[in-house]
Amino acid sequence: MSSPHRPFLTSASAPLTREITVVNEYGERSVISIPAERSLTVYVDKRELVTLMTLGAMPELLVLGYLRNQRLVRSIEDVEAVTVDWEVNAAAVQTRRGIQDIEARTAQRVVTTGCGQGSVFGGLMDELEEIRLPAEARLTQAQLYGLLDAIRVQETTYKSAGSVHGCALFRGEHMLMFVEDVGRHNAIDTIAGWMWLQHPADMAGDDKIFYTTGRLTSEMVIKAAQMGIPIVVSRSGMTQMGYELAERLGLCAIGRATNKHFVCYTAPWRLVLQTELAGPRRPARPVAQGA
Repeated sequence: MSSPHRPFLTSASAPLTREITVVNEYGERSVISIPAERSLTVYVDKRELVTLMTLGAMPELLVLGYLRNQRLVRSIEDVEAVTVDWEVNAAAVQTRRGIQDIEARTAQRVVTTGCGQGSVFGGLMDELEEIRLPAEARLTQAQLYGLLDAIRVQETTYKSAGSVHGCALFRGEHMLMFVEDVGRHNAIDTIAGWMWLQHPADMAGDDKIFYTTGRLTSEMVIKAAQMGIPIVVSRSGMTQMGYELAERLGLCAIGRATNKHFVCYTAPWRLVLQTELAGPRRPARPVAQGA
């Protein structure tokens, strides 16, 4: 099987953290690291499209994934090049044939709960009926615990500097990719861009699990489903609209996932329970008199 077309990509990664001097509650001065947030304005065929706030770890993949998840570019074959220049904080995308009706398709913006992005183009909701997630996809409780353990031992910017979200792509409990950014949407878009560049056999999301430290909102559910991923896991919780969309799509959403604890919000038939692995149940706290 032949490899997919690979557009020309620069390698313009930027420093992820910056050291600054702070003063604590005792008046003591110390040096700490903070995430190096920066703006990246994306131009498509010389037309300004959007400005993203990002760490800049893998900006070319972020731009590719953004175009993919916004459904502005349907195939990696349509992208000729992505050139990032941090001197002017810009990414120039050159397509092969242009984007048809780009002005009409980007006219409607929906303000979202997303940090680091803030809006999506309105037509995404209209395309949900086209998404078909694989009915046979399953995750065992043992694999879920293995996934969470892999996240626990992963070296991260969050551990050294905080204030970022992490996302990862798994096959079973095997981590395929991990990325952090100031917004969880940037992180999932970067993973989407990475998937596009892989061998065709590895591009499909059918056997993948997506993990995020951020909450499962409607737009996170939509993006995971667009990538063909049937199971998502979050360290955080889930919103009502995220829940409703996941139910509608048959997407298994697992939240509050830390250590041995989790809650499965939707499509529990995709989760193969092995309750003996959870350990002894914690005793219930006594209720105070008059409570």
